[in-house]
Amino acid sequence: MSVFDRNKVKEVLKPIVQSTYEAQQQEKDIYSNTLDCFSAVIDSSIRGLTLEEWKESEKQRQAQKTLQNKIGDFHQKVLGTLDGVEDLGVGGVVDVRADGRQIIAEVKNKWNTTKGNHKKSIYDDIESVLENHEDYTGYYVEILPKNGKTYDKPFSPSDNTDSSSRVIRDDIRIIDGKSFYKIITGEENALEELYSMLPELTSEILEETFNVQRNADDVKGDDIFPELFNKIFPSDS
Repeated sequence: MSVFDRNKVKEVLKPIVQSTYEAQQQEKDIYSNTLDCFSAVIDSSIRGLTLEEWKESEKQRQAQKTLQNKIGDFHQKVLGTLDGVEDLGVGGVVDVRADGRQIIAEVKNKWNTTKGNHKKSIYDDIESVLENHEDYTGYYVEILPKNGKTYDKPFSPSDNTDSSSRVIRDDIRIIDGKSFYKIITGEENALEELYSMLPELTSEILEETFNVQRNADDVKGDDIFPELFNKIFPSDS
């Protein structure tokens, strides 16, 4: 039995797919955000592209940026679809709370999303919430970890203003995405299950919204499909 409600995950995914597809179809003005002509010439020369080919590549890159910006909130919203987990929305002190498991969490998509000098603010936010949540554990979640590592350890970021570090507390922790999904769902392979759902859900959304046909098996049946996940989350890490 799936730990995820398929329809709820689909609703989370729908605006991401829609906005990304629309961005890819639009005739974009690549000059609107001050195009770097110097890097354009260097990049096209390195890649052996004409400048016209480079412009088309840049349009797709900018569309990908739309997706990357949207995916930042994806996991927060997906976690909020789980039974007993509340998505605290934009502007909350932390992102999610699971009262049944006595967990609060700040969720970031990638290990380098947050600059080092901002991590102390995340620690302070988690600490402030724990003051009103006795016996809870606060997590700073990095969904995509560095170098395929798994970790669940005390979070003690440095303070660049005075070269100190935040107090080590067992109830304020930093954790990778696979480990956090396991803790909050109780299922070892919950994050991989979510990953496996995406091709079918994306294909359904494209067909229902834009009448665009995509075969999910073209992605899911590709040998690289499991490789992409396993490179980031090695089974022996």
